[in-house]
Amino acid sequence: MLPANQAPWFDRPMRWVQLAFVEDDPGSYDPKFWLDYFRRVHADAACLSAGGCVAFYPTKIPLHYASRFMQPGMDPFGDMLKGCRSLGMNVIARVDPHACHDDVYRAHPDWIAVDAAGRPRRHWAMPSYWVTCGLGPYNFEFMRSVVAEIVSSYHVDGIFANRWSGSGVCYCRHCRDGFKAFSGLDIPTSTDPRDKARRQYTLWRDKRLFELWESWDAVIRQVNPNAAFIPNTGGGASAEIDMKRAGALAPTLFADRQARSGVTLAWANGKNAKEYRAALGGKPIAGIASVGLEAPYRWKDSVQSPAEIRLWAVDGIAQGLRPWIIKFNAKPLDQRWFQPVEDLYVWHWKNERYLRNTANLAETGLVFSQQTARQLNAAHEDHIRGAYHALVEARIPFEMVHEGMLDAAALKRFKTLILPNTAALSTAQCDQLAAFVEAGGGLVATHESSLYDESGERRADFGLKGLFGASWAGNTIARQQNAYIDIAAREHALLDGLRDAGRFIHGVQRVEINAPPGGPLITVPSYPDLPMEEVYLREKPSGIPAAICRSHGRGRVVYFPWDIDRTFWEVLSPDHGRLLANAVRWTAGAPQPVTVAGPGLIDIALWRQASSLTLHLVNLTNPYAMKGPVREVIPVGPQKVRLRTQPPKSARWLVAGAPARFTMTGDYLETSTPTIGLHEVLALDL
Repeated sequence: MLPANQAPWFDRPMRWVQLAFVEDDPGSYDPKFWLDYFRRVHADAACLSAGGCVAFYPTKIPLHYASRFMQPGMDPFGDMLKGCRSLGMNVIARVDPHACHDDVYRAHPDWIAVDAAGRPRRHWAMPSYWVTCGLGPYNFEFMRSVVAEIVSSYHVDGIFANRWSGSGVCYCRHCRDGFKAFSGLDIPTSTDPRDKARRQYTLWRDKRLFELWESWDAVIRQVNPNAAFIPNTGGGASAEIDMKRAGALAPTLFADRQARSGVTLAWANGKNAKEYRAALGGKPIAGIASVGLEAPYRWKDSVQSPAEIRLWAVDGIAQGLRPWIIKFNAKPLDQRWFQPVEDLYVWHWKNERYLRNTANLAETGLVFSQQTARQLNAAHEDHIRGAYHALVEARIPFEMVHEGMLDAAALKRFKTLILPNTAALSTAQCDQLAAFVEAGGGLVATHESSLYDESGERRADFGLKGLFGASWAGNTIARQQNAYIDIAAREHALLDGLRDAGRFIHGVQRVEINAPPGGPLITVPSYPDLPMEEVYLREKPSGIPAAICRSHGRGRVVYFPWDIDRTFWEVLSPDHGRLLANAVRWTAGAPQPVTVAGPGLIDIALWRQASSLTLHLVNLTNPYAMKGPVREVIPVGPQKVRLRTQPPKSARWLVAGAPARFTMTGDYLETSTPTIGLHEVLALDL
């Protein structure tokens, strides 16, 4: 533990490890094996299982269930803690309060989660357990005492809580009474985000979770002012709590997106990094990656392919995460992950000074909206994913921006912002966006952006009507079949790479607008798609713009009154991706800070450190880029890089381990990469 007069520890660790005990680990695992591995990989922080549904230390708290495999005198948590401390590592203790045993239910049935029918909930995967209520006395009283015991008995740097926020909506008497006092309403059974009671429940749950956060944090800091409660929480538009408030409260957070599952692009870990950073700013963020498979079937004792583990980790590193590898079960049954992780961690350790970032240099911001996802549309994520993938394909460096951070100070670094169907915006947020554009910023907005206020109530017209140069005509088409876009004016920069496309596909959803006719792109409304003899346009296109491109103040705006981003995510038409990228480049009004040209799908990130600058290039080119795991790394040929910077003292490729040859043309460095396997980093000493 750091002395109370020293600076907090949170920014020190760069490489995390987590050992998640299972109940039969005590007496069955080799702590020396793990400590030797931690030493070899240069891990400087650890998360170790301590208590909650199972205690791995000799607890004295009644009803705190201790592993039945712990013999008298055993202290698995304490032993591993002592060993990690001997290696100079920071250590946090993991607790999991989401389930309990029969004795807890018998003594305190009101601590158990209740379903909508009034039945106490048995655990879905372990029927001998009960599911606890996350918002009632079990967490606020019992688990608070567990947290107090751990921090009083052991020199830990914090408490990390998994599944601390409850397991779905609870209808126990504590929740019913608390919600009634807050809102005057009954807990809803509807999942419709537009339901009034549902919206109020979201606000109450948010309030209750922050009260729990602050309660546990206060207990911890009473014992160790340099420690903290670090909940397993957060993320993007669908995050369970208000990320703006979380970012202000937390000294650090851990992005828990452990691996890919289902259809997930390989950049998803980097997306997670950007979403957390949007809330936390420059605070340290570790990215939790599991060596096990993430799937609904929960195969936790086997491991992913080495290439998949490395790809997931390096994309997180490239986008600013500090790596955190988690192993469930301390008995190493499948050992194929050890060497790939060791190789990656040793490389990370050797190049640490180029990875301790101080600023991201992207000038494009992609806004994500918890208001929109919570109050209106859970599919908001699909709009975000579509815009995200278009930017990755276009190799435009960008950051995520939380809707609650649109003030001038937060936006001063950006040349352009993207609103991917950011439907729910307050009047104040609309004013902030207008001020950003009037001062010279660019804005790309899609579909119903600003048509609703922050509570999800529909406005009479767009809140950003003055920026769009269009008004709402009173209808949103939910599904267009066989609709198109005609090119009307080929000279606009929006059409770079599209000028030979006389007609290309429209989106699936479209907002009907009143706007002056004309512009580079014209809407061609739906016409029959069967029988084939009838697939032709009956009437001349009306002149309704499919994109409005205009100047406003000193800035530029492109408004797409349709779901270009969501349709791109679903259909992946190259025309839509190119159109989005062109809109970003045109509204920025200036060259991007870096351009990368060459074959393949490359995720890029540009960072500054104390005395250096780094450009990360992650090779996502793989037939399994969208649905993993990848089987092998498929190298791509050299990429031509043009990077705005002062002349460096030296330049080096960190993965190839070789000097980088470059030329300076004005303010731009030009170079070509080596062949890129999984990852390459250009490091410039300034």
